[in-house]
Amino acid sequence: MLSREEVESDLQRLREIVLAHKAPGQPLATHRAVIHGVELDVFSAVPSNLAAIYRLGLQVAERDFLVYEDQRYTFGESYRLARKLAGVLVGRYGIGKGDRVAICSRNNPEWCLAYMATTLIGAVVVPMNSWWTGSEMEYGLEDSGARLLFADQERIDRIEPYLDPLDLQLIAIRPQRPLPYPEFHYLVEDAAWQEVDPDDYPVAADDDASIMYTSGSTGHPKGVLSTHRNITHALYTWLFIKEVNEILRPELVESAPPYEPAILCNVPLFHVTGSHAQFLNCFVTRRKFVMMYKWDARVALRLIEQERVTVFHGVPTMTWELMQCPDFDNADLSSLRNVQSGGAARPPEHLALMLKKFPAVAQPGLGYGLTETNAIGALISGKFYTANPRSTGRPSPPVTQVKIADPQGDALANGEVGEICIKGPTVMRGYWNKPQETDKVLRDGWFHTGDLGMLDELGFLIIMDRAKDIVIRGGENIGCAEVEYAIVEHPAVNEVSVYGIPDDRLGEVLCATLMLKPGHSLSVTELSEFLTNKLARFKIPEHFLFQEEQLPRIASGKIAKKQLREQAIALLRA
Repeated sequence: MLSREEVESDLQRLREIVLAHKAPGQPLATHRAVIHGVELDVFSAVPSNLAAIYRLGLQVAERDFLVYEDQRYTFGESYRLARKLAGVLVGRYGIGKGDRVAICSRNNPEWCLAYMATTLIGAVVVPMNSWWTGSEMEYGLEDSGARLLFADQERIDRIEPYLDPLDLQLIAIRPQRPLPYPEFHYLVEDAAWQEVDPDDYPVAADDDASIMYTSGSTGHPKGVLSTHRNITHALYTWLFIKEVNEILRPELVESAPPYEPAILCNVPLFHVTGSHAQFLNCFVTRRKFVMMYKWDARVALRLIEQERVTVFHGVPTMTWELMQCPDFDNADLSSLRNVQSGGAARPPEHLALMLKKFPAVAQPGLGYGLTETNAIGALISGKFYTANPRSTGRPSPPVTQVKIADPQGDALANGEVGEICIKGPTVMRGYWNKPQETDKVLRDGWFHTGDLGMLDELGFLIIMDRAKDIVIRGGENIGCAEVEYAIVEHPAVNEVSVYGIPDDRLGEVLCATLMLKPGHSLSVTELSEFLTNKLARFKIPEHFLFQEEQLPRIASGKIAKKQLREQAIALLRA
């Protein structure tokens, strides 16, 4: 472990590299600009919209880009197909600038092409959680006002009972039976529609680009509205960090022969990690994007070897399962240049095994970002993380600011606990159709996260408590209030409290403590079946605890979740 003096010395070197890398005249130079009345640091030469980001891939047009099972598309083919699909959206469906187009499907090339086509013409893409139930999908479609939905068979089966009140058209992805909706590839191959020229559809940096739903702490999820500037600056922030890391650690350089850059997509595309940090980031890094149907460590090892994957990003659960897989020691993983693991706390044995299994290219760490910030906030990795595993890092350079604020919004000194606030060009425009909710969290350009934390004496962020009632289960954010609302709808339930408890594999899992109404009975099986039609499977608690007396309260009258959590942990460990 590094000494305090070594950490300070390495931090000083990092500051010097960052300053040099963002200096005027450099490819990733920054300058100050006023955006919507707020003065921010911005990249000087960032592409103005996502169409320009997609064109970056044409620099390696013949290189493989989208890879999924037996499908393989080059960067050039993907761009051509996206332009053709955009022609379908305009010509057949009348989609125009600002119209919302939703996608709800498992990871596949069609998802990626639909995202590209929608944003090429200035429409707003709405990536929906593919684990949602039909009623949850209905809410997202109605709330966003989507005119068109791309969906695969499983999602179509879920939404069909809810379609009547929605003014919505569907395009089927990979249908498994005859459907009354046109099929994706039939439309793309239809000669009636022409490829669009993105230059005919001007899109400004501050035009709306996407609505992504985030788990709410007060019930229904909120739609996070982001602009093209927000997303392009997130992509260039990761590029900046990548280049700085490669200066610090040359062994991480992906372009070292004989392997071309490639990343394994092992998370859902409806999250900012999947859509931004992995998929869209491939246009900037020219990486091949290798998609999995679902996470499976054995399949992941096969794909890393087969596709010569150079980058593996994953939550600690994934890296742990990868290293524990019986096939691990026999797999050829020599192509890997960067093995990153973060997003949730990990037991010490995870870190020790990762450093043992990947001694040269391991990048253990943590990141702190939100859908509202397009996944940008703070990060820590490598030796900084091993020296300070409790921290989630320093503000993501070079255009992101983090402060710890008192209730009035004023910055607190290092070492003092307050609300974590983030400012920068990646911060969302606001919550879709929720101006009051937006005003609560966006003030003077600062996004007030609701989470409590502090900056230590070296400027590393430490999260003390998540003020939002959120449980992070295997990388999935779950709003406890939403689960509570669903449970309390059961006629036998009098009151309920839902909270997270530690889990070695998933980081956290859900637990619910319930009090039933007098004279009622309810089994775990009955309650789980009741919730199946109300909540996505990953939101149904792993543990249910029943008690006869009223749930404990704190002075304000609210349920004492901390006490219930401590009791549950003790009971389940006994």
